[in-house]
Amino acid sequence: MNVFTYLDTPLGRMTIQANDQGLLGAWFTTQTTQPDDLGEQDDGHAILNQAALQLSEYFAGIRNQFDVPIAAKGTAFQQQVWQALTTIPFGETWSYQQLADAIDNPKAVRAVGLANGKNPISIIVPCHRVIGKSGKLTGYAGGVERKAALLKLENAI
Repeated sequence: MNVFTYLDTPLGRMTIQANDQGLLGAWFTTQTTQPDDLGEQDDGHAILNQAALQLSEYFAGIRNQFDVPIAAKGTAFQQQVWQALTTIPFGETWSYQQLADAIDNPKAVRAVGLANGKNPISIIVPCHRVIGKSGKLTGYAGGVERKAALLKLENAI
């Protein structure tokens, strides 16, 4: 059964969704990638509480790695890209090409970009750390302003 809760952050309210296997999603309320059915609200679920605590610590500047279990749903390719995202070090940025290279598929830059954009777990699976080859801050489902704020929080820009 899927459950969810809300977390107020310095960058706006987030919705966090999980099941007993792990975290399914973490979205800013303005993101359009949230599922229509979040499940039941459960402010006492262990995984939701762990994710909320870790995100709060991240925004407070006392956490730079996450260890909440992840159970996001996606294709095998999306899962591969999302796993690679978790290897981008805190405070660093990669280009889409570097991300494609990391999954040993250097010609899949465009597909990597699409998979990156479908990442359901904002911040914890750090798709905000992927930027254009020129260094330009390209799209972010939570808004480019939030992407810039997250990278600034990490001293990456």
